[in-house]
Amino acid sequence: MRAISCTAPEQLALIDIDRPELKPGWVRVAIRHIGICGTDYHIFEGNFPYFEYPRVIGHELSGIVVDPNGEAFAAGDPVVINPYLNCGHCPACLEGRANCCETLKVIGVHAPGGMAEEIVMPAGNLYKAEGLSLRDAAMVEFLAIGAHAIRRTAELKPGSRALVVGSGPIGLGVAFFAKIAGADVTVIDAAPDKIAATRALGFTTFSPAELEGSEFARIKSTGFDAVFDSTGSIKAMNASLFHTRNGGSYTLVGVIKGDLVFPDSEVHRRELTIRASRNAIRADFEHVMESIRLGKVPTDKLATHATTMDRVPEDMPIWAHDRTGVIKAIVTV
Repeated sequence: MRAISCTAPEQLALIDIDRPELKPGWVRVAIRHIGICGTDYHIFEGNFPYFEYPRVIGHELSGIVVDPNGEAFAAGDPVVINPYLNCGHCPACLEGRANCCETLKVIGVHAPGGMAEEIVMPAGNLYKAEGLSLRDAAMVEFLAIGAHAIRRTAELKPGSRALVVGSGPIGLGVAFFAKIAGADVTVIDAAPDKIAATRALGFTTFSPAELEGSEFARIKSTGFDAVFDSTGSIKAMNASLFHTRNGGSYTLVGVIKGDLVFPDSEVHRRELTIRASRNAIRADFEHVMESIRLGKVPTDKLATHATTMDRVPEDMPIWAHDRTGVIKAIVTV
């Protein structure tokens, strides 16, 4: 069967691989759509840590059940695929936090991925996608990361003021689900195309150059109730703490290899809650799917680019090197 492998940095290939073997408790799925993630671009560019080449990439997936293998599915069921493979018995897994399992593997990153014609996955990683188009189903995973960050932030209540720093796909997921939770959302981004796109989606958005202006000062007041960083920039992550009000919270959604440096006196003076948010769990996937069904997430505006399996080796390098205007590119199998 066909698959896309990142064989080395800056090299993609459409290859033939064997159909994956089906084992007890796993289900065979025909892939229909794949979202191209920022991680996929970083892998292609050669700057994603701990990645081993060559590997079939892809982890934002939707598909159709081909062989339920005795599990609670029927052939033809549309599904969203949770790409996080967990052990099931570490302390995090046992308390329902499989998203941060001690031995977590993400398909397409640490294990063979889903940019292929078929995949096999544990039955517990498949969620029925009734009422969603299969294109929209492929966008559930990245939106669930934002939904998870909001669900973890107990301080964010209806009427709260939230600041989202970074408006890439993950940041937009955070912004939409903060809005769905009833927050008044403000966004910061440095890229002109992202600023324009985020404003077009209805969010009050500022560039870094505008942060000293009176309008941002008015909205910020003494600080935001909840600040979310989704930049993956050490400079931005260190600076965003200072946008948080006393008694507020700061949630790190973006991740990068490096050291954060927070002034202890400021953290204590403000009595801040600082937390990290990683991946998502089933409740987040379900929340995203229901929000899309209810029309609360404008998926047509998020799916900005499209390609096919045959064209991925040509199109993905273009978007990797210039993501101007790209929110989410979707591959059709």
